[in-house]
Amino acid sequence: MNALEMISTINAVEGFNPMELAVKYTDLSTGESRDRLPVMAQMAWFRLKYPEGRVAITVQAAKECFVATARVYKSYDDPPEHFLAEATASRGYVQDKPTISPREWAQTAAVGIALRNAGFGLQFQTAGEGFETPAVDELGDDTSEPLRIAPKATAPAQPVTYEKALTLKCPIRKYADKTLGDLITLDPKALVWITEHFEGDIMEAAKLICEHAEKMAA
Repeated sequence: MNALEMISTINAVEGFNPMELAVKYTDLSTGESRDRLPVMAQMAWFRLKYPEGRVAITVQAAKECFVATARVYKSYDDPPEHFLAEATASRGYVQDKPTISPREWAQTAAVGIALRNAGFGLQFQTAGEGFETPAVDELGDDTSEPLRIAPKATAPAQPVTYEKALTLKCPIRKYADKTLGDLITLDPKALVWITEHFEGDIMEAAKLICEHAEKMAA
């Protein structure tokens, strides 16, 4: 048995072959095709191996990013210090992916790395998250700019009209110089994302524009 075959026996579950859940991806820098085990596949494998296991996640806001830490436990009864593996990952806002939540992204990345550290996917070239991200500043200081994630707005004082909704500034940093009305033709999906991630006037305005567009298309 060679080294790779021996590694593939780690966390083996009878009748389960993680290779069947692998996906192919291409490294954009080298053009090389590789096998990757997605985080959801790692989680399924983990649950099969440890039905009573748990994954504990904590998230903190840093300069222009969220930093998530994940710990993997064999059992939900295990004390905090008795974990199988631990990992930390940070993710910030990506301009060409405005619908991706940096917080959720960081959590998913941390879980994938922690599960890989616990042996769920060591035989794969990549296990967990599959694409590179720019490095972010996790340190910051008192003089640094705050995390540039738009806060949720407060509840609206009065109903927002359609005409008013069109003129409101877009809360997504990528479209900071645009209005919600501009998004109708520029990026309609961004309007839907705003209705799901904000509250108050902005959410109501985006929802109103979406409803108006649906009526016009009917």
